[in-house]
Amino acid sequence: MKVLIITYYWPPAGGSGVQRWLKFVKYLTQFDVEPIVYTVDKPNYAIEDDTLQKEVPKSVKVLCQPIKEPNDILNFFGNKNKKTSAGFLNQNPTFFGKILQYIRANYFIPDARKFWIKPSINYLTEYLKNNNIDAVITTGPPHSLHLIGLQLQKKRNIKWIADFRDPWTDIDYFHQLPLTKKSIKKHNQLEKQVVSSADSVLVVGNAMKENFLKYNSKVEVITNGFDGEINNSSIVLDKKFTIVHIGLVNADRNPKILFKVLEELIDENENFAKDFELVFVGKLADEVIEEMSNKNLKSYTKIIDYVPHYKVVEFQKRAQVLLLLVNNVPSAKGIITGKIFEYLQAQRPILAVGPTDGDLADIISITNSGSIIDFNDSVNLKEKILEMYSNYKKDNLICNSINIEQYHRKVLTKKLINVLNDVVI
Repeated sequence: MKVLIITYYWPPAGGSGVQRWLKFVKYLTQFDVEPIVYTVDKPNYAIEDDTLQKEVPKSVKVLCQPIKEPNDILNFFGNKNKKTSAGFLNQNPTFFGKILQYIRANYFIPDARKFWIKPSINYLTEYLKNNNIDAVITTGPPHSLHLIGLQLQKKRNIKWIADFRDPWTDIDYFHQLPLTKKSIKKHNQLEKQVVSSADSVLVVGNAMKENFLKYNSKVEVITNGFDGEINNSSIVLDKKFTIVHIGLVNADRNPKILFKVLEELIDENENFAKDFELVFVGKLADEVIEEMSNKNLKSYTKIIDYVPHYKVVEFQKRAQVLLLLVNNVPSAKGIITGKIFEYLQAQRPILAVGPTDGDLADIISITNSGSIIDFNDSVNLKEKILEMYSNYKKDNLICNSINIEQYHRKVLTKKLINVLNDVVI
């Protein structure tokens, strides 16, 4: 079987967006499936990680075509007021910044990669005429790529699978965009058209599945996952009581309740203050840094900018506690940050702040991997941190997780194979 995978994010892209299909491609080759990847030529990624190039199987053919990036022009004029692929939306833009945000939101629908749609359709239509491909897979965001798949399906009558790593109109920052009613209607129309037309739809969580089932009965959940071995017996843990967060922290993830609780614990407990360290690996929004400073946590905090993925794994395995923050937005119940699965692999206790009845809470529960505390529950959050600290002092802070093998990338690829067989055969 041959599948054409259309993705914007591909090595040397770094960050979370590249991981899902890099790993699928890696394991598809072990199941008698030949993946051909179509991506952008000479991209301008916000985050790059050259080490990921080594994970692309040498046998995989990668097709590249240039892309016109209007982001480059907009960012040149308003680089302090942009929603970038690094995940930040300026909460207090200047007047000129507001104009740029309005333009980006209403004239680049579904997103700023829309100008790659037409040339990609032309190029891939010819490619499909001359090459035997069994199915096309598009992965978004950017959701412009799904419109490429939609047109290829119509032109070539080819089987098409639409993969949603993140929601479209339910994505965490959608409600913050300065969209007109006409633009919102257009987004909803395109989303409905894509989901209802695809031969199968892949999503990463149950909340998104429930939302899309109204358009298409063939919606399958294949979560993100982790890769590599689980055995961490040789790892030496941090000496301090470290609470470690991996990844971006934007304004919607600003953990004000956590900072408040930590300030109280430091003031009330001299030993805790001496042992404690808060670690952020990844970019932080200005609002987060400001809140942290207001709670007098700066001297207890280590902020490390983006590092290669293999080093991120080391931070996770050494951490005393792994921190997960869910965006406090209307769609919070459906948010499953990809880091949860690598946290599971690290087998360190997870402390999450988010909805206690959401998709993330379900994963933490079935794996017995930690605790999730509601956005406003400072009492339970304080108790949980004290409990973890007490176990740390007793040298007994462990994670007895279960059922995590189901999230290994190879196991997840087997689920993808089943979807492909159902669509193609």
